[in-house]
Amino acid sequence: MSRFVDRGATVAAFVGVGMALTVAVSFLMVIPIDPAYIVFAPLSGLLIGWYGNQRAGQLRGRPGRIFANAGWSGAITAVTFAALFLAVKLFFFSLDPGYRDEKQGGSFKCAAGPECVYVRYQGADGGKAALAEAGVTDVASFTDWYWDGQMGTARLLIGSTTLAALLGGLLYWPSAPRVKREEPVV
Repeated sequence: MSRFVDRGATVAAFVGVGMALTVAVSFLMVIPIDPAYIVFAPLSGLLIGWYGNQRAGQLRGRPGRIFANAGWSGAITAVTFAALFLAVKLFFFSLDPGYRDEKQGGSFKCAAGPECVYVRYQGADGGKAALAEAGVTDVASFTDWYWDGQMGTARLLIGSTTLAALLGGLLYWPSAPRVKREEPVV
């Protein structure tokens, strides 16, 4: 037990890192479904906020410690979710070669990286009009617009996952043991 959080909360934070890695590989790399990732991050935070206190055996009479544990493990989990999200986005943004299936018109003619992502967004249904409405006129303005959106999503992941972890701590509180259970000496 440290001065601010229990060891169980730190263990839960590492479990949260593992959860974030699993969800990131599943929903950003294998089947790229960003909304699922955005839903699973706070749910993971909720579980980690509870688990950190359960793992630490935190008592009901210490609500401050319960919320510190939930906040700590939730914040580590949240930052990991956001960092993995941004890393995957950076990977695909930087290396997009412009490949498109022949049935959809074949590969884009563009320089690999941001230019191909820009051309891909323009080629989407209503893409040119939507980009023009957002003030995007070239690759540089597109890059700024794109990363502004991704950073907004990262902030959403951090905030919602941390708040969900605190909610997990709040839900743990009434079910926490009143007194510390003595373990038998073996």
